[in-house]
Amino acid sequence: MTGPEKGFTQQVSVVSPKPALPRRATSTGSTTINDPALEIDWDGDNDPQNPRNWPTWYEGLAIGFISWGTWVVVVYSTAYTTGILQIMEDLHISSKPVVTLGVTTYLFGLALGSVILAPISEIYGRKPVYICSMSLFIILLIPCGLATSLPEVLVVRFLGAVAGSAMLTNAPGSVSDIVTDEYRALAISIWWSIGPLNGPTFGPIIGGFVTQYLGWRWINWIVMVLSGVALAFSLRRKETDDPRWWSRYDRKVAFKKLLKINLSRPFVMALTEPICIFWNLYISIIYGMLYLYFVSYPIVFTEIRGWSVGVSGLAFLGIGIGSFSAVLTEPLLRTMINAHRHDPMTGKVAPEAMGSVICIGAVLCPIGQLWFARTCVPVTVHWIWPILSGIPFGAGNTAVFIYASNYLANCYGIYAASANGRQLRCQKFGWRHIAIGWPGNVR
Repeated sequence: MTGPEKGFTQQVSVVSPKPALPRRATSTGSTTINDPALEIDWDGDNDPQNPRNWPTWYEGLAIGFISWGTWVVVVYSTAYTTGILQIMEDLHISSKPVVTLGVTTYLFGLALGSVILAPISEIYGRKPVYICSMSLFIILLIPCGLATSLPEVLVVRFLGAVAGSAMLTNAPGSVSDIVTDEYRALAISIWWSIGPLNGPTFGPIIGGFVTQYLGWRWINWIVMVLSGVALAFSLRRKETDDPRWWSRYDRKVAFKKLLKINLSRPFVMALTEPICIFWNLYISIIYGMLYLYFVSYPIVFTEIRGWSVGVSGLAFLGIGIGSFSAVLTEPLLRTMINAHRHDPMTGKVAPEAMGSVICIGAVLCPIGQLWFARTCVPVTVHWIWPILSGIPFGAGNTAVFIYASNYLANCYGIYAASANGRQLRCQKFGWRHIAIGWPGNVR
């Protein structure tokens, strides 16, 4: 690689040609002539420093680190639900829906943070955003664990979610940076199954036993330890930080102007890009249904069937198994996608080929919902049936999320974080607009 040996990741759209610049160029907004000898670029397609040419084991390790951080942030969102009864008693709250606002404010924070931190990562890079965000997330766990009133819990959880949202909204962009187009769906499926999907699944499982044996405040301390590990992973990567080096993709414009452009990009894309408009609406409904399961399962298995808090969390294993099944079938799904007509210019299938997998997931989701709605009550129905209903629902959700994210990454290239960030915001808002009494259908 021409330039420093480490710490730079090329972010180039898969649909846009490499911009041509004169050998002695002046960056936008600058009067300084850049030395061509100090330009950052790759030494051909096989440059070993290019992240897409990293050894498979190292790419897997990087994806694992990203997935772990995402998993921790999402686990914290749903682990809270298992401690609602203890929070009501400890903080002297009589209304259960009011305490449930802890989930709502957290999702609001994830939604707001996604539209701020996604474009900022496109200005300063992924690593600084990961480190700063995770550090703030860890700090905010302390006042939440020591809170003496519900408003304290709600405010701190909201701010913590804003910080932690970086792990969700920037991860698809990070994965796209290091994985080739052919295996991007597999990489995103691994990240999504570990983090955004199985994070909510393991949250009630972990939170249930922690709440039962240690108390609801200990959820914060355990998440703090897990977050510390994620922060340590983020600190492992090194950068040269030499201002002499420059890239044709680094536009030296005024900071305020650059910030305005990048912060407004997710909103502009959401309002003017038909692709983003459609996926924002659809994914918000699908994700809303997923989070309703985290409200309805405690009602069905704890309140109606009388299970303990810890054991009722195990009911989410059905959704977890479904999500993993979608990941395990990725080679088969990739073969189905590659069977579509290839573009004669690029030799690759169009991004729209992933729609075939999304259609399968779109059918599996309502099957699981109807199954759960018809078997969750009365208690005379064996408990295994509502748990098994989570398998098709989990598989469908995973397929939709993975291949929708992969589709956006293929379409928008270097702006994948902005596209997925706006999508994430609509996901978090969407769940609130579906009645809690209708997790599957109206009985």
